[in-house]
Amino acid sequence: MEIKEVASLAGKLRENVKKVIIGKDEVIDKVTLCLFCGGHILLEDIPGTGKTTMAKAFARSIDSDFARVQFTPDLLPSELTGINYYNQKEGAFEFKPGSVFTNILLGDEINRATPRTQSALLECMEEGQVSVDGKTYPLEKPFLVIATQNPVEIQGTFPLPEAQLDRFFMRLSMGYPDGDAEKTMLLNLAQSHPVESVSPVASGAEILAAQDAVKTVTVSDAVRGYIVSIADATRRSDKVKLGLSPRGSLALMRASQAQAAVLGRDYVIPDDVKAIAPDVVCHRLICKGFALSQGASAPQEVLSVILNQLPVPKE
Repeated sequence: MEIKEVASLAGKLRENVKKVIIGKDEVIDKVTLCLFCGGHILLEDIPGTGKTTMAKAFARSIDSDFARVQFTPDLLPSELTGINYYNQKEGAFEFKPGSVFTNILLGDEINRATPRTQSALLECMEEGQVSVDGKTYPLEKPFLVIATQNPVEIQGTFPLPEAQLDRFFMRLSMGYPDGDAEKTMLLNLAQSHPVESVSPVASGAEILAAQDAVKTVTVSDAVRGYIVSIADATRRSDKVKLGLSPRGSLALMRASQAQAAVLGRDYVIPDDVKAIAPDVVCHRLICKGFALSQGASAPQEVLSVILNQLPVPKE
């Protein structure tokens, strides 16, 4: 796939999802970037802002398998990964795949599951495989986890550990719609839900081709050095307890490549890095004296200072 075809595919996905999600073009574009990078998404916002609808709209826009799991405290890890059960008719054990054996997995309210169940996603999110009873089962590509969580209501929830947060490519927030967008939404929902009418505009093979094309976008030594400088600055900051990991640096580079590709460029510029950095970096930072339940302002402020102070490479 050529870079211009990546940009065209991104446009088709955007227009298709916009039929359902009104006034949130920027969030739609960033979900598309994650899709083109093979990265998992954490949609974090208050209830009723359209997190689940966004995930379902993207799933319906791609001709691939989709599974939805409502995370609850009694959800077992085996329901996600699968189990070996004894087939009396065959007289042997057989593997029954769990919910993760799909292309797009929607994990609704992921922080309501116990840490044991949350950790069942670690291997499949990072390595694209599942290990059960000593045997490894590969997952079909493309594989994408879209998880939602409510950051306001903390009673009965289990905050995601740092290792799990680091496996999410981006953390995005829907936010409230403006007045015009909300009026349009009310009109569209008067008779039926528009997500039911969304039809596929891309195949799984096209998404994989776009992912391969994104990897060919040129990243110069200067831009790579800029990404490393950002990561190093988060690790050295006296306000940060846990800085950006090498996995996070790679995610920032991949996201910058995808950002360039959807804009029709085959090379990354520093503005690509700066534009996408908050969504890739902030959820990976743990600031001193800062609790996850207090919002995301502290990491954003730290990153903003870093981006303003670091010299930007010039051609």
